[in-house]
Formats: sequence, C-alpha cells, structure tokens
Amino acid sequence: MEQPDQLRALFQMQKALNERIGVRTENMSPEEKIHWLLNYCRAMSQEIAELTDSVPWKWWAKYQKFDEQNARVEVVDLFHFLISLAQVLGMSADDVFAAYVRKNEVNFKRQDAGYTAKDEHDSKHI
Repeated sequence: MEQPDQLRALFQMQKALNERIGVRTENMSPEEKIHWLLNYCRAMSQEIAELTDSVPWKWWAKYQKFDEQNARVEVVDLFHFLISLAQVLGMSADDVFAAYVRKNEVNFKRQDAGYTAKDEHDSKHI
C-alpha cells in the first residue's frame, strides 16, 4: 500500500484551516503578505515560549517537571504556523522540500569546511 505524501497533506490541511479562519494566501498584496508574515512570526514566538515552558528551564526552581506531551503539541503548533508562513510566501510543499534539500547540502558543506567564516552567498541559489 502506497503511503500518502505527508508533507503535501499537511500543506493541504493547513490551507483548509487558514481558509476556514478567513486567510487566503493566494494573490495577497505585498501589504497583506507583510501583515500575515508578522502575525505568523509572532504566533511562532509565542509557541516557542510555550515549548520552552514545557521544559524545566528555571535552574533555581525545584517544582518544575518536563512535560513531554505538551512539548510535542507545541512542536505541532509550530508546524501549523511554519506551513502558513511558507504559504504566504507562495511556497508549496514541493518548494519547501527542494529548498530544504539545497540548504541541507549547504549546511553539510559548511561543516565539512569547518564553518570558520560566514559566506553570505552560499545560500543565494536556494
């Protein structure tokens, strides 16, 4: 039995959710793109804070416990907003996959070279 394309399925589900909320990413004006990019970045910042709070990061507090289940939920919340960001930028699941592969190659080359200097041009082709 063939597995569904999971990344494409996530993108389709997120598009449906965003449209249900009233956000249509196709044909956004530059101003609308900026508005939604900022909204999603802010939402992701909050989700990162919630993920951080799932981990006992207060070294001075003895009451904290690691909440792995909540950490997992926060990671999924981050995916919702990350996919939305990609969609605002006009990126499909295929675009994200291709860019990830190219950026991963850059990251490996950086590690192979010791990553001793920043090259602003090594990611321009992505």
